[in-house]
Amino acid sequence: MSPLISRRLYAPIEILSRTDAEEIAKRALKNSPADETRVSINSAARADTRFALNQVTTSGENRDTSVTITALVNGRSASVTTNRLDEASLAAAAKEATEIAKLVPPNPERMPELGAQEYPPVKSRIISLPSPAERAQAAKKVTDQARAAGLVATGFIECRAGASALANSKGLFAYDSSAVVTMTATVRTPDGTGSGWACSDGDTFADIDAQRVGAVATDKATKSRNPMAVEPGRYVTILEPTAVGNLVQMIAGSMQARSADEGRSFFSKTGGGNKIGMKVVDERVTLLTDPDDSPSTSGGFDGDGMPLEKVVWIENGVVKTLNYARYGAQKQGVQPTRAGNSGGGGGGFGGGGRALRMLGGTTSTADMIKGTERGILVTRFWYIRATDPRTISFTGLTRDGTFLIENGKVTHPVKNFRFNESPIFFLNNLEALGPSIRINASEALGAGGATYMPTLKVRDFTFSSLSDAV
Repeated sequence: MSPLISRRLYAPIEILSRTDAEEIAKRALKNSPADETRVSINSAARADTRFALNQVTTSGENRDTSVTITALVNGRSASVTTNRLDEASLAAAAKEATEIAKLVPPNPERMPELGAQEYPPVKSRIISLPSPAERAQAAKKVTDQARAAGLVATGFIECRAGASALANSKGLFAYDSSAVVTMTATVRTPDGTGSGWACSDGDTFADIDAQRVGAVATDKATKSRNPMAVEPGRYVTILEPTAVGNLVQMIAGSMQARSADEGRSFFSKTGGGNKIGMKVVDERVTLLTDPDDSPSTSGGFDGDGMPLEKVVWIENGVVKTLNYARYGAQKQGVQPTRAGNSGGGGGGFGGGGRALRMLGGTTSTADMIKGTERGILVTRFWYIRATDPRTISFTGLTRDGTFLIENGKVTHPVKNFRFNESPIFFLNNLEALGPSIRINASEALGAGGATYMPTLKVRDFTFSSLSDAV
């Protein structure tokens, strides 16, 4: 390998500093002919490693910086995005956005740009990406265990670092940086009848426990070999934290005030209004988002530049908050929710590196199993699709380790089930909660916002049919 290639391969990936982002924003604003201008900057770096058949198959790194200039002219707006950062290119993008804005219809829900905001002090968090060698070494910890057990490991390591900035012609400037990493592994038996999965998630690569990922996935694969069919129905079910997160995050995504106020969601109240102040799930359930949990250095800001704050959505089973964007909040005479709204009347929370946490309990998974006469243990779900937004109901499949519990013991691996269930329903059928831990609840399993979920034991979880998928 030549020295040039070696240097490029192992060079640290850089993201925009606050100073660099502010300088780009100033140049873009200076060259905009619009009445008002917003500049959004995103600087992102990514590194990943894939492994399959017990060996690394691909390793890659990339980075890019984009600038989106939004021009506002007489209540009309348009945006142009470029990744050319020289002054001439920024000026051309600003001019193009202004000309397009003159041609589009006015947006009656467009809110005025905010002025300067107060942001919390920057936290001391490490923003870095691991080298290819470090990622390969982590993969080897999984593949070595699988190979020693006569199994086959496949997995993905994804690491992201980034910076975002927002500025406008009214003097607002916001900057935040973040890093997040995840490692997932699926281990299967050579005959294809058994499959196990595990994940480790964190803000830095030092948070990743590859040895545990390999051990858990290998153990589940070994124990899930040759599953037997069990009659579908309603079962006492122990959902591991990833399975809980797969579905509970769907509640968070449904907590939009506008759809509730307009009678279009589960959080709409019969006869009008919404369910703020109403008990909707077991009193042991508390769901919140907190900037201190997020993988960022300053806690983040929403699409309009408002600093994010801790928001308790459900507390002791009672709806405390719904997500109001600025337009909807003004219409209802309430304060907008500082949890990641994208301006202009839409948007939700949970994306953009934001965290979601469900508070847990103290019961261990082992004790949940010991106290179960007959039930099902679920590792995770996949192919999750909505069936009824009014009840937040979903269907999907169990995957990578589903087991029968009899007389307080895990006795057999079982064929995967299709489920039809709402997290609202099973959170009203709680029997026990375990401690809340950080997981990856994304069906795509990529690096994203931090999610903290407990193991749950619930009654009457609905498995509607069997699946031959492993």
